[in-house]
Amino acid sequence: MPLLQAKLHSLNAKMSVNVGQNSIVIPGIVGLSAHKAVFMAIAPAGMLFDHSFVDVLNEETEQGYQRRFNAHHSLDFRKYIQQEHSSTIPLPFNIRPQTNGWNLVENDPPHARLEIAGNAGKILSQVDCQHRLGYLNGLNLFLPFMCFLGLTPREEMDIFRIINSKAKGISTSLLDYHDAALAADLAKDRPELFIALHLNNNTESPWHRQLDLGGSTTSGLLRRASLRTMQTAIKRFLTRTKILKRLEIDAVTQTVLDFWCAVALVLEGAWSKPRKHLITKGIGVYALMGLAGDLYEEREPAERCDKRYFITRLSEFLGDIDWTSAGPLNGLGGESGAKSALAHIRMVRAHKKMKVVAVGQ
Repeated sequence: MPLLQAKLHSLNAKMSVNVGQNSIVIPGIVGLSAHKAVFMAIAPAGMLFDHSFVDVLNEETEQGYQRRFNAHHSLDFRKYIQQEHSSTIPLPFNIRPQTNGWNLVENDPPHARLEIAGNAGKILSQVDCQHRLGYLNGLNLFLPFMCFLGLTPREEMDIFRIINSKAKGISTSLLDYHDAALAADLAKDRPELFIALHLNNNTESPWHRQLDLGGSTTSGLLRRASLRTMQTAIKRFLTRTKILKRLEIDAVTQTVLDFWCAVALVLEGAWSKPRKHLITKGIGVYALMGLAGDLYEEREPAERCDKRYFITRLSEFLGDIDWTSAGPLNGLGGESGAKSALAHIRMVRAHKKMKVVAVGQ
């Protein structure tokens, strides 16, 4: 092993990156990763950091696709990789189409060299290595990397999604957002996700820019439920009511939007203080979408299930429920918790109906 280590250090020296005033030259090889062209080489971590960027999803502009940065995760890797027996798999990058400041020279294929202009800046997109590379700036430690040549941002997103679809720690809402961006017909394939995204994107929705998509957010924005939570709750509503067998997706989307507009109006005080109330937390979203199912099934055949209908019904009892974190819904979670919360809402509603009947008599 010591002899092998010495030979590898010698090989690294021969393959050293040539850093000049006008360019950086990295020797390596070209080939295919399945069906995509790639350049593979070894280079200093600090140099790879200096010339690469991570395309984190900006939830305001809906540009990008990566998860938000986890500083603790990245610092752990920096500590690990500097240990004596550490190693890592190749870091994946991509040079996007129309990117300037680079050149690939193939004099003796598969041997090649990647030339990066000294003023090119950050031209390598980090496909799936932001937490490994995040705190390696200034580190002169050689690491292997693989760089795709010419993938579009959409193709990068697809690769990222495939690599991370089963990864622990990655936001399921971010993967849902990827599915939405890559779907050919989202309304047909995943109507619950289509409706959830509409709630997040529609300026008339009380959920406008409030669902957590798993990317970066503007400071001060009050985060409520996640995209995954909302679309799961909507899916339960669709399954129970079978509403898509009666109405087109646009009409169903409007029905769900009208329901949440009614909730936000009837519970305006609590809605405006999401940190102190459970309406917009997971348990509230699941329970309220269950209530939406009740109200939809109770309507008269000729009755329009619109915002006016929901406001009329909800105003009869919804304000009598304690939605605070100190109320009876506090501590409920998971499937059983959602059922308990809906049962509590139904109980309050039934009790209110009994009191109304008693007064009428």
